[in-house]
Amino acid sequence: MAVEITAVYQGQLRVQATHGPSGATLVTDAPTDNGGRGSQFSPTDLVATALGSCILTILGLLAQRHALELEGTQVQVTKEMIPKPVRRIGALRTVVTFPPGAVPDDFRQRLESAAHTCPVHKSLHPDIDAPIEFVYPAAPA
Repeated sequence: MAVEITAVYQGQLRVQATHGPSGATLVTDAPTDNGGRGSQFSPTDLVATALGSCILTILGLLAQRHALELEGTQVQVTKEMIPKPVRRIGALRTVVTFPPGAVPDDFRQRLESAAHTCPVHKSLHPDIDAPIEFVYPAAPA
């Protein structure tokens, strides 16, 4: 299934993109360290955002199939840029934190395996360091 995204350059390193199926829009801005204003997500920030939201979506799909409540699960993706040999994403370090006591011990491996099947994670270039860490806080006593 193909999805069309249309993007229009707005000037001053700003781009407005439109999602074809829904008409939803978003704006990107170049980061300050690359001559932009940094007032919006940058294109590479969107790669990190796509990774985090993809992982949460995959976990949510698995949780729905098994009647597991994961609402409140958080993901933090730390994007690190490198300057050489060309400016690019060097690392996307992801930490998934589940709500306290939400995940039974015997279900953790299934969630972790599922997270690694995220299509965005699978689409990343192998030179990008993209580990995923999982945090399972204990339920309150």
